[in-house]
Amino acid sequence: MNHFLDINRTDAAELRQIIEGARAMKDARNGRPRGMTDDETPLAGHMVALIFEKPSTRTRVSFDVGVRQMGGQTMVLSGADMQLGHGETIADTARVLSRYVDLIMIRTFEEQTLIEMAEHADVPVINGLTNRTHPCQIMADIMTFEEHRGPIAGRKVVWSGDGNNVFNSFAHAAGQFGFDLTFTGPEPLDPERGFLEEARAKGVNVTIERDPHKAVEGADLVVTDTWVSMHDPVSARERRHNQLRGYQVNEDLMARAKPDALFMHCLPAHRDDEATSAVMDGPHSVIFDEAENRLHAQKAIMRWCLGV
Repeated sequence: MNHFLDINRTDAAELRQIIEGARAMKDARNGRPRGMTDDETPLAGHMVALIFEKPSTRTRVSFDVGVRQMGGQTMVLSGADMQLGHGETIADTARVLSRYVDLIMIRTFEEQTLIEMAEHADVPVINGLTNRTHPCQIMADIMTFEEHRGPIAGRKVVWSGDGNNVFNSFAHAAGQFGFDLTFTGPEPLDPERGFLEEARAKGVNVTIERDPHKAVEGADLVVTDTWVSMHDPVSARERRHNQLRGYQVNEDLMARAKPDALFMHCLPAHRDDEATSAVMDGPHSVIFDEAENRLHAQKAIMRWCLGV
């Protein structure tokens, strides 16, 4: 069964197949109304459960639209609807859902919830985000980079900020797609070493550089993410701002990367915190292409999971 749980759990050749499938579907829709169903409807007759323990805009809309464009139907369930792990076990929830739907996408907090869902479901499960990883986002990011600059293999990607779940999936992708990765941020917010070591074991250069100006030298892509979560208390937000202020992606920082370097942010953004509006709206930025490509990448992931 083709679960899509993390980038490092999927064969590199199959990841490439997913990216190429996403590009083909995007090209095929060129100029067509956004609500129009694809001529080919590979998900016709399929029901997809979209589970959101953690709220979302882009993940919910992109999966929902993607399923509908491919002729399928969605059932959107919130954390309040499911009460995962509170009363009925995750294992039993997975077994029951498998009797009703053909595919499960879950956006949750704890990685263990995702793992248990996949272990006990009889249908494919997609990781829509956990506290540790965000693989669908990075598949869209790889697609976006390659649309603009060609193959990402051998390129230099620099992450500025917090070593969070999105960075972790970038580290997985570095090993699978063969690009170099530099993390620049304060030591208390370093990523888990295991993610770095796994990528290095696959032969790519993964480094930590405290000085952001040195880190971005020669960068083909500069990436950041929000400094605070919607769930963080006020005290944590203030501490994060103090820690990360020197890692803001601004025009001066981008000027030290390659002249044709791209800038990405998975959104939502706190403008003029982690990145300035001048960068987000500037010539290096591809953030809205990146957001759109969530739709196309996830359509390809769903097709791969279902083998259609």
